[in-house]
Amino acid sequence: MFPTTASAFAALLYCLSAFLIYKQLGTTQHQRWVALAPATIAMLLQAVILNILIIQPDGLNLGFFEAFSLIAWLISIQILLSSIYRRIESLGIVVFPVSGVATIIASLHFSDHLISISNNAVQGHIMVSIIAYSLITLGAFQAGLLAYQDRSIRRHHPGGFIRYLPPLHDMETLLFQFLSFGFICLSASLLTGFFYLENIFAQHLVHKTVLSIIGWFILGVLLFGRLKFGWRGKTAIRWTLSAFAFLMLAFFGSKLVLEFIL
Repeated sequence: MFPTTASAFAALLYCLSAFLIYKQLGTTQHQRWVALAPATIAMLLQAVILNILIIQPDGLNLGFFEAFSLIAWLISIQILLSSIYRRIESLGIVVFPVSGVATIIASLHFSDHLISISNNAVQGHIMVSIIAYSLITLGAFQAGLLAYQDRSIRRHHPGGFIRYLPPLHDMETLLFQFLSFGFICLSASLLTGFFYLENIFAQHLVHKTVLSIIGWFILGVLLFGRLKFGWRGKTAIRWTLSAFAFLMLAFFGSKLVLEFIL
């Protein structure tokens, strides 16, 4: 009963924070943190809920909706922390309500997928994988926002919401920071998977493995192109969204098929 009630309250706080961010775009630093305060409380609540739902005596419960809620929570934390240094809290207008809905659905136990793990290295592999997916997902959100900003400026309509975003250069810098950390975590995830999983190309893992490697390769090419050739703008956006698509198919696509279809 507690997870359901707490998740409803967390969702309410997330939505309140998203509304306040929208209403206070362009205001002072103090007012910005007033808008982010409800989301901060919601994140703490969601952490407690996730701890109850995921950590079980016999292993980790990482069903489709629990994993989605965990990734949404990690993305929300990254937005909050990044807002300390840059004005990117506008991402919370979309992400915070999604995180709230995710925690409600997870608490309803539509699907459970208990992973019995005694090896700490495998647990580490799973958590690093989830952190990598959350960073790259946040990068995809950033790429979408960057595409909208770039198109508005090219069409000479830089008013409205665009006025409250950082300059294009800062937006691109932040995008590649997210992607660089995501690439490092994804590389560590694949490496530990090859070392510690018994058969990373087993029938139930092969699609996830292959799609993850493709996403990793695309992301690696993008980061190399950025470093060597200064790739930016539409090129960076297209490669980012392509890598994101493969990685989300790898993680959520495989979980969807295994838990709800097969």
